[in-house]
Amino acid sequence: MKLDFTKKKVAVLGGGSWATALAKIVMNNVESINWYMRKPEQTSAFAATGKNPHYLSAIKFDVSRIHFSNDINEVVANSDVLILAVPSPFLKLHLKKLRRSIRRKYIISAIKGMVPDENMDVTEYLHVRYEVPNDQLGMIAGPCHAEEVAMERLSYLTIGCTNGERASDMCQLFSTQYVHTTPSTDVMGLEYSSVMKNVFAIAAGMCYALKYGDNFQAVLISNAIQEMKRLIGAVNPQDRHVSDSAYLGDLLVTAYSQFSRNRQFGNMIGRGYSVKTAQLEMEMVAEGYYGTKCIHDLNQRYHVDLPITEAMYNVLYRHASPTLEIHTLTQKLK
Repeated sequence: MKLDFTKKKVAVLGGGSWATALAKIVMNNVESINWYMRKPEQTSAFAATGKNPHYLSAIKFDVSRIHFSNDINEVVANSDVLILAVPSPFLKLHLKKLRRSIRRKYIISAIKGMVPDENMDVTEYLHVRYEVPNDQLGMIAGPCHAEEVAMERLSYLTIGCTNGERASDMCQLFSTQYVHTTPSTDVMGLEYSSVMKNVFAIAAGMCYALKYGDNFQAVLISNAIQEMKRLIGAVNPQDRHVSDSAYLGDLLVTAYSQFSRNRQFGNMIGRGYSVKTAQLEMEMVAEGYYGTKCIHDLNQRYHVDLPITEAMYNVLYRHASPTLEIHTLTQKLK
C-alpha cells in the first residue's frame, strides 16, 4: 500500500548542518515539522532569528512552521516520521532519554556512521534494540553536502529501505527542484559505504597534506572503491553496482570536496595535529574517526583485505606516523 509521507507529522532530530539541510529540504514538502535539539539556547536563538545560530546560518526558515523542543519524548510523541541526524557517537545518548516506544514510527537515518560499542549500522541497531520493523526503517545516502543544499545547488540523494515500495514513498519527503531522489533496497550496503567513504576521505586529506599529488589521489580512490566493494560484499552479499552515485559518487564528493569535514580532519592529522587537537579545532564531528575503529573491529570477523582502512586505524588509534604509514600504503596500492 502506497503511503503519502508528506501528509505525516515529520520530526528532525539533531541541530547540526546536516539536520539543518534536511529540514530545509523537507519543509518544501510538508506543512510543518517538529525539531528536536539538545540545547535550549540553540532553539531559543533559532526561534528568535529564523536561523540556526551555529550551522548554515545563511538559511532563513519560516519558524511559524516549526515546533522546536529540547524534549525528545515530546517530539517523538507528536511525530509519525523521525529523521535522525545526530552524530553517530551521540546516538545512544539521545535514545537513552526515550520513555516512549518507537516501534510504530517510521525512522529515516541520516547518520553517516555506525553505533559505537555495538558495531552495528544504525538501522540494524534500531531493529534489534528498539524492535522497529525493517520496512519502517529508511536511510539517506549521498552524494550531498549540507552546504550545497543551503545554496540550492543540484544534489542527489538515495533513499534506502528493505521494502522497495516504501523506499519510493520515503523519497517524497526529500524530492525538490534542487534535490533528485532515487529509491534503493540495499540498506546495509549503503550504510556501510557511508561509513567507509568517511574513512577514505580522511586518507585523502592526509595524503594531500603530505604533498601527494592528483595522480596518487586517483589511485587512492580507485583502490578505496574496491576496498568498499570487498567489505560490503562480505558483510551483505548481493548484486549491487558500487559505481552508482550512492557509493562511488558519495565517496568522490567526500574525498575531494572543500566542504568535507573528514578530508579536513585528515589534512590536519597529516600536517602534524594530534587527533584531540584536530577534533577541538574543527568544532564538528568527523565521523570517519569513529568509523575507522568500527570498520577495523568489524573486519576482525570477516578478514577482508582493507589496506587503506588499516593505515588510517594505525595512524588514528595506534599513533603511527602519517608519513611512514602512507609511504607503506603506497607499496600496497595498484
